[in-house]
Amino acid sequence: MVLNIVMVEPEIPQNTGNVARTCAATGARLHLVGPMGFKLDDRKLKRAGLDYWHLLDITYYDSLDEFFAKNQGEFFFFSTKSVHKHTDVVYPDNCYLFFGKETAGLPEELLFHNKERCVRIPMLSEARSLNLSNSVAIGVYEVLRQWDYPALSGAGRLRGYDWDSAES
Repeated sequence: MVLNIVMVEPEIPQNTGNVARTCAATGARLHLVGPMGFKLDDRKLKRAGLDYWHLLDITYYDSLDEFFAKNQGEFFFFSTKSVHKHTDVVYPDNCYLFFGKETAGLPEELLFHNKERCVRIPMLSEARSLNLSNSVAIGVYEVLRQWDYPALSGAGRLRGYDWDSAES
């Protein structure tokens, strides 16, 4: 199963680094659509992603037009402007979750022309939005939950202790 995360014009390198780490840890593919508000060699971007960059499948695009010319699948657009909950969607294999830039979200024209594919993470009406990297993590894990976490380890371990011999 393949999950694709699309960040459109991200502005804050730390958010993009955090998203890269989430994608690396879950096997999701990351698509970065420019223009971006930072350079790809930004120290903050690299630091937020820690030492997970080698696990990442990442593709860069100059624009949304280039992205759409090169990719096919079912697209879902995360936006505070949507009325559909992100948990009401059944996400298929090879779907794409889109997230917009921190200051403005996704372009409203894109949302308008794809209104049935727009989803919202519920929150208090007084709150403007969630942090971008947190929103991506919520979206990624909802899809993976629906797919029963394929290829992800559900087991942890303690150093120096055996879970099976632990007393309750």
